[in-house]
Amino acid sequence: MKLKVQKSQIIDGLLKAAAVLPSKAGAAYLRSLWLRAKDGSLAIMATDANIEFVGSYPADIEKEGLVGIPGLSFVDLVRKLPDGQIELSADDGASSILVKEGRKSYKLPVNGPEWFQEFSAFPEDSPVIWTGEVFMDILSRVPFCIDDDDAREATSCICFKPRGGDRLDICGLNGHQFALVSYIQPDLCAKLGDSDLLIQKKYLPDIRKWLDPNEIEINLSDKRLYLKGKNGAESLSVPRAHFSYPDYNLFMSKLDEPGISELNLSRKEAIDSLGRISIFNTDTDRCVFMDLGAPELKLSAEGADIGSAMEELEVDYAGSLKKIAFPTKSLMEIFGHFNSDRMNMLFTGAEGPCGVKGSDPEDRDYIVIIMPMKVSDKTYYSEEDD
Repeated sequence: MKLKVQKSQIIDGLLKAAAVLPSKAGAAYLRSLWLRAKDGSLAIMATDANIEFVGSYPADIEKEGLVGIPGLSFVDLVRKLPDGQIELSADDGASSILVKEGRKSYKLPVNGPEWFQEFSAFPEDSPVIWTGEVFMDILSRVPFCIDDDDAREATSCICFKPRGGDRLDICGLNGHQFALVSYIQPDLCAKLGDSDLLIQKKYLPDIRKWLDPNEIEINLSDKRLYLKGKNGAESLSVPRAHFSYPDYNLFMSKLDEPGISELNLSRKEAIDSLGRISIFNTDTDRCVFMDLGAPELKLSAEGADIGSAMEELEVDYAGSLKKIAFPTKSLMEIFGHFNSDRMNMLFTGAEGPCGVKGSDPEDRDYIVIIMPMKVSDKTYYSEEDD
């Protein structure tokens, strides 16, 4: 292998590849960044045995070849080199690769091509065109509701589910919270048919690092999800999970039943108030308690050895429910994922699912459901007499 390439052409791809490589792995090929010089381009490939990254970049190829090099060390070296042309050369069967930039030269050990395992190729049959911006929005709104424990199977995954027609639901569930955002995406719905696309949460940070706001191509096989961007120069693929996703319509439908109580309040005022209330929470008393009414909502908390807090917010409220409680930080986090100035909370009962929606059009297709905490009959705040 012998080639010349500009640092500016490969540095972004190298950083994305480094994000995939495991920092510690038993097998040398998993710690390796694979470089393939062929047909006037340099292919950079990295895998952790599950996620696969492939990038192709223009290079002046004098001699074709394939080598594996210590990935994190090589990326760190190139990152610290000045902008300009980098030369890479390694003879067939050599035990090292020479890296040159100007009058600077470095040697790194190599793994021969016999250690290389071919990566999954992006399926070119009818890819779906979407935008990275939409995918980034999905990854900012849903994963916080996904279970972190892989042993939980389906609830450790983000789920893409065709809902009928052209609408695609993307959702996450962790047992006490559920987030759903939906889009009109006829092509991906058609490709999925009656099946769901499930991707484990642990792969989502790597997808987020790879994405940019520009147009991307999406394709599927039975085993993998494929993403391609950068005008086709870079692709990332991750395994599909094959679990049975829970039927979330069982609790979503409760929001449409008679007797729902509805609260409308300022998102910013609520977040600020909850932030102060959380000071008075402890590991055993994590909740904010709500006295529901109009035109004022009373928020309170009481923590052993910390004290108590009570605040009032001006709200619009219609319903019969009088008291309810939620984990304070969970409610703050949920409000933080919306963009609307005002929020709607739909209460199905003191211990039933609560729907959280934004009032503005940009949040129209986004909903989060949170389960309340059980409220005891004790007085959970007190007001001092004047």
